[in-house]
Amino acid sequence: MALTTRLEFRQSQALVMTPQLMQAIKLLQLSNLDLAAYVDDELEKNPLLERASEGEAPAVEISGEGLFEAPSAANGEFPSGDMGEGEGAAEWMGDNLEVSRGAMEDQLGTRLDNVFPEDSDQSASSARSDDASATYSEWASVGSGGRDDSEYNLEAFVSAERTLPEHLAEQLALAISDPVRRIIGQHLIDAVDESGYLTIDVATVAEKLGAPLSEIEAVLAILHSFDPAGVCARNLTECLAIQLRDRNRYDPAMAALLSHLDLLAKRDFSGLRKLCGVNEEDLADMIAEIKRLNPKPGLAFGSTTVQPIVPDVFVRQTPDGAFAVELNSDTLPKILLNQTYHARVSKTAAKPTEKSYLAEQLQSATWLIRALDQRARTILKVATEIVKQQDGFFMHGVQHLRPLNLKTVADAISMHESTVSRVTANKYMATSRGIFELKYFFTSSIPSSDGGEAHSAEAVRHRIKIMIDAETRDAVLSDDTIVEKLRESGIDIARRTVAKYREAMRIASSVQRRRDKQSSASQR
Repeated sequence: MALTTRLEFRQSQALVMTPQLMQAIKLLQLSNLDLAAYVDDELEKNPLLERASEGEAPAVEISGEGLFEAPSAANGEFPSGDMGEGEGAAEWMGDNLEVSRGAMEDQLGTRLDNVFPEDSDQSASSARSDDASATYSEWASVGSGGRDDSEYNLEAFVSAERTLPEHLAEQLALAISDPVRRIIGQHLIDAVDESGYLTIDVATVAEKLGAPLSEIEAVLAILHSFDPAGVCARNLTECLAIQLRDRNRYDPAMAALLSHLDLLAKRDFSGLRKLCGVNEEDLADMIAEIKRLNPKPGLAFGSTTVQPIVPDVFVRQTPDGAFAVELNSDTLPKILLNQTYHARVSKTAAKPTEKSYLAEQLQSATWLIRALDQRARTILKVATEIVKQQDGFFMHGVQHLRPLNLKTVADAISMHESTVSRVTANKYMATSRGIFELKYFFTSSIPSSDGGEAHSAEAVRHRIKIMIDAETRDAVLSDDTIVEKLRESGIDIARRTVAKYREAMRIASSVQRRRDKQSSASQR
């Protein structure tokens, strides 16, 4: 076959990932905390963007509520199609970004002149005439202390939370005076994790610092006496042994028990009694003593700040029995486009680079406002469809959770599965039954044994947990017994699936649960 060159015309359609489209997709999958950080960064970079105050209307304004329906776009300004594909995205993400002043005022729901009033000669003259009174008012507001109480923040003087390394370093300065040993001790403290355990081998420390291994061991023994008891231990056994020595409860029997913690985890009390050489009553006292110890002493000190979950959507039941879905306005960034400032600066811009910069910032600000508005509408639309599909869960609980996948929701709201996946990532819904991630409502299906409607995997897991919680000491359910009971209820499930769900819920096996119940009964 001969190779030849030729010209050929082809016509095809493809989605071009413009920077604005990539920005909209990125905003869609951000959590409310990440979105707030992103908007703060844009406010710093773009002089045309302003944060709306409490009395001003936000640029992103959503109707907020819907009874199993998402709000439609106002005046056809925003398409109902997917943000990430097709002609709808191309039309919405088009090149025509010129927004007139009247259209922007309609979108913001307020007049821009009221939000950003222009300075006039009259206001300037009146301001100059009131300089004396304003100066006296400012002096009076400061008070005798020479400080403006309106800007005084007590939280600025709150002391920082002490960390574990700082706490240990203070004790090190008092316990060791030798400079060489202090260096070794500080090196060991730096290798302690947030739970209080030493994460480095002492032989490695000796090799790295060029010190004898006996010297490292001696310094480590001093660190073991620091507060909290059990800190700087190399493993759980050593951590518990340090705490028992501090309580004067470490004897040969307790040492034998600590060296066989695996048998204690398995509840093999007969084997422990033989190894420790104690009777049943003494063993129970030793186990009770171990339970009073702290396996992670370092967690008493602050390390990382835990952020509370802020829901993106609220679901409440109306008096007529329907469910209303509304967005959490606190998570929606409230920003405005300062058209007045743009018009004022545009008059003074003479260089092409200045005009290009202003046009670029105006385009970026307009796109950000549109993307935030479209993000809020998309989240509300997806959340409303989820509530519609899972109405049994909101009315009766997790037992009535239906099997649901992304395609079902995407087809119902005329979007792509990837868009629904981005919306449900890192988004939370507050309901009367608690706060749930949107992905919680998407569960796989388990077929019915009688050919009826399939069951949700989450509902089956909940049913397994209820059955195990209700079992007695004399009737502990095995995985095979749970399978039989579920099949009697119309759920066709395999034994390995039951074992997988049980392990995912951190529920021990039937043998372990029987030992636990017998141990609890004997201690009573």
